[in-house]
Amino acid sequence: MAAKTARRSPLARLATIALVMAVFAAVVALGANAFWLSAATSAVALSLSVIGLAVLYGQLGLVSLCQFALVGVGGWVTLRIGHAFHPPFEVSMLAGGIVAALVGLVFGIPALRLRGLYLALVTLMLAGAFQTIISAWGFPDGGPGFLGRADGAGRAMLARPGLAEGPIAYFLYVCLIATIGFIIVQWHKYAKPGRAWALIRKGETVALSSGVNVLTYKAWAFALSGFFAGIAGALLAGNVGQLDGRAFSAFESLNLFALTIVGGSFHWYGALIAGLLLRAVPALLTDLGIDGYVTIGIFGVALFHALATAPAGIAGQISGLVGRLAKLTGGKRA
Repeated sequence: MAAKTARRSPLARLATIALVMAVFAAVVALGANAFWLSAATSAVALSLSVIGLAVLYGQLGLVSLCQFALVGVGGWVTLRIGHAFHPPFEVSMLAGGIVAALVGLVFGIPALRLRGLYLALVTLMLAGAFQTIISAWGFPDGGPGFLGRADGAGRAMLARPGLAEGPIAYFLYVCLIATIGFIIVQWHKYAKPGRAWALIRKGETVALSSGVNVLTYKAWAFALSGFFAGIAGALLAGNVGQLDGRAFSAFESLNLFALTIVGGSFHWYGALIAGLLLRAVPALLTDLGIDGYVTIGIFGVALFHALATAPAGIAGQISGLVGRLAKLTGGKRA
């Protein structure tokens, strides 16, 4: 019976993700106005890029500072294919995710030899290179040619999915995609890749002695992380119809990594918390008439607090609190 319960435990946890996301989506859809609904849609979309980054940092201990550049890659491909061929949104989105996964795999090549500060510097330089390229090219906006650039009235908006054209419907659509992404990543942790990543994090020598192909599983992690970053970029493009190259600076990759630590890289809902912080805090300051650049200081203090007192982030503190309450309740019942 104990073995049967243990086998059901991962399934129950995966079902919990779906339940929590359904409640979250219902609360926001019923209570948010248009401004906050748009901010929440962007936050949930970006949480997919955070969950991908959490795979690298939380599972392997690798610091990648080019994740937001991969979000831009996914958005660029989605817009280009959407404007050029007008396929269903899901086709453009998957294309953006696959290309971002391939680019993420290329970006991850240095990780085969580098770790720590050296890997962080290399990936940050790659994010800076993407910033330069996208500033020169810009994002496709419905114009002719490979780059799809148009002037003035020729600019077009990317069409949303046919079943999710309205703001509420699209928010629910993004929540559904994010839920699927969270479940896939969580399944990876329970399955063979998660066990391999855990051994690699302990030490590559330990992993090799256990028969783990370090090269394969590192590449797998970078491709998975890039794929979800690309999906996030596609969902952002669908949310606003267009993307601005100025929003994909190297600083945003730093910001994303910092909030991954603050939100919690060891729990799936840490990604959702990080996405909400990344979009909800600036939106709140804007709503209050405060300069959005204040968030730099706020996030800096939050990162210092997380590194000094809560390495597991906000999600880890929530998990610890729930565990203590469960023990307390169990003790009282006994």
